[in-house]
Amino acid sequence: MPRESLMPMHCPRTTGPLGPPFLTELSTGTSVWVVQRHADVRQVLSDPRLNRAHLFSPDAPALTAYPNLLDNPDILINLDGSEHRRLRRTVGKAFTPRAIKRWRPWVSSVVDDLIDQLAREDRPVDLIAAFVRALPVAVFGRLMGLDGLDRERLAYWSDHAFATTAFPSQQVQEAMMDFATFGADLVAQRRAEPGEDLVSSLVQAADEDEELTEQQIVSLVILLVVAGHEVTTTVLSNALVYLLTDGRDTWRALGADEGLTPAATDQLLRGISISDRDVLPGFMRRAVEDVEIGGILIPAGSMVAADAVTANLDPEVYPEDWRTHPFSPPDTPHLAFGAGPHYCLGAWLARMELELALHRLPQRLPELRLAVSTQEIDWRSGLLTRSPKTLPATW
Repeated sequence: MPRESLMPMHCPRTTGPLGPPFLTELSTGTSVWVVQRHADVRQVLSDPRLNRAHLFSPDAPALTAYPNLLDNPDILINLDGSEHRRLRRTVGKAFTPRAIKRWRPWVSSVVDDLIDQLAREDRPVDLIAAFVRALPVAVFGRLMGLDGLDRERLAYWSDHAFATTAFPSQQVQEAMMDFATFGADLVAQRRAEPGEDLVSSLVQAADEDEELTEQQIVSLVILLVVAGHEVTTTVLSNALVYLLTDGRDTWRALGADEGLTPAATDQLLRGISISDRDVLPGFMRRAVEDVEIGGILIPAGSMVAADAVTANLDPEVYPEDWRTHPFSPPDTPHLAFGAGPHYCLGAWLARMELELALHRLPQRLPELRLAVSTQEIDWRSGLLTRSPKTLPATW
């Protein structure tokens, strides 16, 4: 069922000081400690006594109705300690700020090409299909040597990779097997015929390391493909709903001055949630020993959710509404991309894509507007993330 509006879930407000961790229950019946204060969330995401790997140990209770891509214990985000650091080093060199800066000219050209195509479409046009999904597909396609990658196939994999109740369990598992086969074939191809792309570099580095399993290499490749697509798609589509409705003044200012986009991007990331908190209330961790958080003793074995959405609006840290000063960078770094050892590897790339899109779109199409009311937007549901299925627009 479509939700009534973006505002209640994606632009939440806090009305007073946040409290200490509290115990609640997931839809699966699993007990979970929810942590909301900014300092407490940062602690959860950085403290080695709270990790990802133990979420999938044999005695761990279920977090969602059935497993999806993120429940694979071999993927980067579910590894901890030295194993995580080793695998992250393998891919991290490709995502440094310096490397990302070198890509900016061609990412900029991708944005302009997509806007050219968008301007030629019959109106109303679906912004999700024509621009929002197309941008990260084109960027990662070129980065990974996958020019011509089928958008619809990738969208299908992404939806199923983050599904919790949206599709039948068997359908999700079949989609993940298909995706894994794609990843294995791609790794084998680049090992046999290496190129200048990211996948070839990853395979070469992993083979030189000699400690990574083939499954870990394949899992890393498919995680990069789907995460690089999903994060940018979800953030940009949700930001556009706001900018094309209540945020029109911000939209016009972004089109007039590219220098405003870095701060505005940070404020949009801080203020607009991309997660479906009906599914999971935050970044999940599990306590491997007793740990005190915000004055509360969390017993070993407990599930802990770091609610970064609420932490990003903690009035003790951010006293003013992010909409009031959208072009002033937050004094304290936000937690939209996480924190600690699992900080989002592709954060710099996602930020660059967002900055370019949030300037070029209003610059080229300043009168762009939604062709439907916010009440008519059909939202994706039953996934870990929440964003519009379609976003009809005109100008």
